[in-house]
Formats: sequence, structure tokens, C-alpha cells
Amino acid sequence: MKGWTKLLLDIVMGAVIPILILNNLTRVIGAPPAYVLAALVPVTYVLADTFFISRRFNAITTYVALTAIMNGVLAFWFVDGWRYALKDTAGLIVAVILFFGSLVIGKPMFQFFIAQVVQPDTPEKARSLQTLFTKSEVKRGMVAATALVGATNATLGIANFLLNLNIVTAPFGTEAFNSQVAEVNAITRIAFTLGSFVVFAVAFYLAYRALFKVLPSEEGKSQFESEFWDLVHLAEQKAGTQAASAAAE
Repeated sequence: MKGWTKLLLDIVMGAVIPILILNNLTRVIGAPPAYVLAALVPVTYVLADTFFISRRFNAITTYVALTAIMNGVLAFWFVDGWRYALKDTAGLIVAVILFFGSLVIGKPMFQFFIAQVVQPDTPEKARSLQTLFTKSEVKRGMVAATALVGATNATLGIANFLLNLNIVTAPFGTEAFNSQVAEVNAITRIAFTLGSFVVFAVAFYLAYRALFKVLPSEEGKSQFESEFWDLVHLAEQKAGTQAASAAAE
């Protein structure tokens, strides 16, 4: 699925349909059922995409699926006020802990993102990629990309909590509560999704720039015209030649 198509589908399933449910079905089926249904639509979409559409199983999709399951469970925690604001921010809180926690343990989260993109499908490629990650310039790029996404999630989390705290003031189970939730969702589910898309694009740029800075170019080609693993192999060949020359001297 192409990037923009996926982004549009994410917005439709994560924002548009839940908002329509909250605004149009609350009087028909009742406020609590409409709230739960609206909350479960994006959860169902994420799980269906993970297990039946894209069918990609890795560290990233596992995290996304587990976050969706967490949100599905939290949908049945019927609270209002600051507790609802905290509940609605739970996914962003987990993301902040994950991204900054990965920096604390010395395994920047963006290493996993890059690994899923370049697909080291042999033990040799996996070792080569890990060797690249140990280079100081690459490590700085991965840390910068991870910190950028972590800081963005922290900022969005604060904004999300404050928006919910100030807008969703009605008691749970009322038509006003659902209407206020829809109002917040109209802001956060669209603006935050688009903002996150841009931030991830910048983060990937930082990570790729760091990687390609330590890789050579093939003769007569720019780096972007070459296969990533061809450049890695070329870098290893040059390193081997230099090591052999140094040993001979």
C-alpha cells in the first residue's frame, strides 16, 4: 500500500469514521455503546491491517498491534475528567517511554525501523548492519532520529491531555461527552497523524543521512541509484583492502 494511500486510510479509519459514529449514532444506540464502537473501529483496523492486509510481523508491527490492543481494552474503562484525558493519552505515553527508554539502554528505536526497511535477510547482512550501527556517526544519527520522534510524542501527549482536559468536561455516558470526544478527535486524530507523518519523514532522513555518510559510492553512480546492500558490500571490500595494506606495511 502506497504511503499517501495508507495515510489517508489511517485518517479515515482512525478519525473520520469514529467521529461520524459519535455524532450520528449516539442518539440511536446510546452514548456508551456509540463511544465503545467508535473507539474499537481504529483498533480493529490496525489489527486487521497487521494480521490480514500487510501481514508484516516484526518489532514495529508488534508494538503497533499491542498498542491497539491496549487502546481496545482501555475503551471499556468508562471514566471522565482528568482520568479520561490520561486514558486517551496512554498510547503517546507508552511511545515516549519506548523511544526514550531505547536511548537509555543504548539501542535507539530507529535502529529497528531502519532494519525493517533495509531487510537484512541473512546472518551476514545482519552482522554488517550491526557493525554500521556501532559507527559513531551512524549512532548519532539514530539517536537524533529517535530523540526527535520521542520529543514529538511527548509534545503531542501534553497537547492531547490538555485538549481533553479542557474540552471533554461532560460526564461519561452522556450525549455531550460523546460530542466533546468527537470534537477533540477532529483535532488530534487528523492534525497529530499528519504531524507525525512529517516528523517520521524527517527522522528517516536523519537516519539515512547518517548511514550513507559512512558508505562509499559506486563509480559513475550517486548513492541513491545504488542498492543499499551493494554499498555495504563495497564498504566492506574497501575496509578489507585497507586492512590488508596496513598489515603488509
